[in-house]
Amino acid sequence: MTSFEIIAWLLTLTAIGGYLNHRFVKFPPTIGLMAFSFALSLLAMLLNKLGWLDLSGYVTFIDSIDLSEVLLHGMLAFLLFAGALQINIDELKSVKWAVGILAISGVVIATFVTGSLVWLLAGMLSLKLPYFYALLFGALISPTDPIAVLSILKQSGLPRRLYVKIGAESLFNDGIGVVAFITILGLADGTQPIDPGIVIALLIRQALGGAIVGICLGWITYLLLRSIDSYTVEILLTLSLVTGGYVLAESLNCSAPICIVVAGLMLGNRGRNLGIDLETKSHLDEFWELLDEILNAVLFIMIGLEILVISLSTRYIALGIFAIVAVLLGRIISVGIPSGLLRFDWKMITLFTWGGLKGGLSIAMALSLPAGPEKAIILPITYIVVLFSILVQGLTFKSSLKFLG
Repeated sequence: MTSFEIIAWLLTLTAIGGYLNHRFVKFPPTIGLMAFSFALSLLAMLLNKLGWLDLSGYVTFIDSIDLSEVLLHGMLAFLLFAGALQINIDELKSVKWAVGILAISGVVIATFVTGSLVWLLAGMLSLKLPYFYALLFGALISPTDPIAVLSILKQSGLPRRLYVKIGAESLFNDGIGVVAFITILGLADGTQPIDPGIVIALLIRQALGGAIVGICLGWITYLLLRSIDSYTVEILLTLSLVTGGYVLAESLNCSAPICIVVAGLMLGNRGRNLGIDLETKSHLDEFWELLDEILNAVLFIMIGLEILVISLSTRYIALGIFAIVAVLLGRIISVGIPSGLLRFDWKMITLFTWGGLKGGLSIAMALSLPAGPEKAIILPITYIVVLFSILVQGLTFKSSLKFLG
């Protein structure tokens, strides 16, 4: 199947799912699309079991979509940039300590808590999951997915300060999570020596290097935007910043997600406020909002379809259900430990825990693992956690706001 045919099928499914959801179901758009594609996949599996449908062609179609490559080295750059554009840097400064602590220590604590609990139960179920691979699962599932979080927050009616706090944390801990995942993967497959000094240096290089590259590229793009008055060229400049910046950061072995988030914050504030006129600002906002909505919709359709190529067994399902509990416990502990510094009460801890959604990024990282028995365990339990997070936590998040007052 050609790339154009794949895009055509995905956009067609997205359009049909979006129409049915908007017309009849009325779930939040991203959740509705994932529910649609997941239900479609389950129906196809049922018809295949009854002998009324041959799934081989559909499986080939899903296999031809490398979600890991598409998201980690494509869609993620655009989605992170679009999310960062929505964050006001002055509002971010007012919650910088909460965002910084949760983005760094929160991810680290949650990774170890979640990974250790999953490792213990995997052993009880006679599943051979080495400890470093259990930590790898903790690293890919602990960060809140900015794509899932921001798409839900937009429609939750949160107070602006709380929106910035949760949204910005998801943007930054995503970058930290990817760095932690890459580091632990190197330890797990033996390519990275188990030396605390080397590991810390790698983490600093990835995170700090990504931020520096993002600042430099954001500043250069701002100067270019300020020197012209043509919204088509200015939109092209932002597109080149996202694509070229992501590739450059990866080639420099820096965190590309952090680079794009920082560049997006710079351009979304200084660039839009000082470098462009009102008409261009309106066009720029509309363009990135529309692109964000379309890519989000396609991504959640892809997540729902992935179940067709994931192998599930009774033990994997049992471990996946326990992993849901482990992930929530890891999130509670990682938010609860620094709660004194952050002045969080139990309501805030509950809100950050239930609003810490997981999404396509976790599945993409699980899919990027090298083939082996460890991947065969990690991939299905990741999918189960993501499915619960979006369909259960996502659908009840707005209700939880009313419950918590």
